[in-house]
Amino acid sequence: MKTKMTELLGIEHPIMLAGMAYVAIPELVAAVSNAGGLGMLNPVIYTPEGTREAIREVRSLTDKPFAVNITLIFPGSRENATVALEEKVPVINTSLGRADWIINAAHEYGGKVLGTVVMQRHARRSELDGADFLIVTGNEAAAHGGDITSLVLLPLARTWVNTPIIAAGGFSDGKGLAAALTLGAEGISMGTRFMLTQESPTHDNFKQLCFQAAAEDTIYSDRIDGLPGRFLKTKAAEIMTRQTVASPIKALSEAREISSMLNIPLWKLFINGLKTRSIRGLASQAVGTGGLRTAIEEGDLDRGVLPIGQVTGIINNLPTCKDVIDQTIAEAEEVIKATFAKLA
Repeated sequence: MKTKMTELLGIEHPIMLAGMAYVAIPELVAAVSNAGGLGMLNPVIYTPEGTREAIREVRSLTDKPFAVNITLIFPGSRENATVALEEKVPVINTSLGRADWIINAAHEYGGKVLGTVVMQRHARRSELDGADFLIVTGNEAAAHGGDITSLVLLPLARTWVNTPIIAAGGFSDGKGLAAALTLGAEGISMGTRFMLTQESPTHDNFKQLCFQAAAEDTIYSDRIDGLPGRFLKTKAAEIMTRQTVASPIKALSEAREISSMLNIPLWKLFINGLKTRSIRGLASQAVGTGGLRTAIEEGDLDRGVLPIGQVTGIINNLPTCKDVIDQTIAEAEEVIKATFAKLA
């Protein structure tokens, strides 16, 4: 299946891995790229040198194109972006911040930049800055989707910009890919589907909980990590949504963990964070990050919080990444042919 996404990014299939924190590690990234999609590394858990090592590890596992996700609101993002540019990563995905300097630097060595957007203003800004693709994220998505569902957002986004679009939020199979193409996208991004694969590092406790969950078993709130986002309905997530302010003691403890993990002094972490977040937002981010790490690495069902899309309600198996991509493409082609047959 050929689209602008496959042609411009040099991949076989118009499917990409969402850059999920703690989940999109080198092994999962390489598995998606080797299967013909676009794997995406999330370096939020690494120091700059750790990011460099992770990029090189991906390259040791695959000779296919891959991407690095840079969430500009997060601590250490500028340093990690600089490393990705120095390493001449083929594709960089930016979100939650102005990325013109990244776009310009990537284009100098022939790299491509994908800008994640959820609203008209950000879509137009990314296009003016020169982004090669826009990842348009609907409300169904895990973590930070917008207020509009993908069914409405995708055709709407096509009226905002001329830049090619990749659809995110609510996609997990071939029927979704066929729908996204029909709505004007050039491909899809999948997070929850790849989180629930054999290569994913997500703890088995949470994989099994996701299989049991219905589409209604998610929470959309700005109180879990300080930004509006969708999470699995767990004990910890429900407690966080009822709190007006994150526990100062827990926030400080988690902030110290982040400071140590990223090798950034606590005072610098705090000062840099205030450039884009309120004190309440910083506290929520620290606690939310700690809950995410607890879910992925420890599988603690009481203390863990996990970003999850509504598609968790239709996923009930644990395939390999290659199986996911092969089945998605085969189903999409079948659906498209069947649709043309109906019209004929």
